Amino acid sequence: MKVGEPMKRILLSTFTLLLVASTFAAETSPDAPELTKLLHEFLAGAGRNDAAMHDRFWAEDVIYTSALGVRRGKTEIMANVRSPEPPKPEDGTTVYTAEDIRIQQYGETAIVAFRLVATTDKAGTKEIANYLNTGTFLKRADKWQVVGWQATKLPPPEEAKK
Repeated sequence: MKVGEPMKRILLSTFTLLLVASTFAAETSPDAPELTKLLHEFLAGAGRNDAAMHDRFWAEDVIYTSALGVRRGKTEIMANVRSPEPPKPEDGTTVYTAEDIRIQQYGETAIVAFRLVATTDKAGTKEIANYLNTGTFLKRADKWQVVGWQATKLPPPEEAKK
């Protein structure tokens, strides 16, 4: 069966369109291991209120929106890290971990979405809070940093069922 000229044009046009469209899709996240490592290092540092880790993680021009709807820049974030309220024994200690990490990379930009699990130990009793976080990372001077962050607190499982 011989393919006619109109059919060749249609096939060529379709192939060209698919090729162009694929260049706009997310890359396969070649920097996913580096970004995942950075995220885990940051969460470990956040549990210790590590100012150096916060300074490394957040870009100077970050826009951070907390789960309580408070918007901050790096200046406010670093002020809170450097002069926190003294911990109270009843507050316990909190460990942060990331689950269900998804990374989509677009060249020098990456979107990192994950479920943050905050496990607080208060005198032997564990309390767990879950958040959905999404961070927009830019790679500048060979260094990934967060320029946008959004946190959403998930309701406890018993409330989510209602």
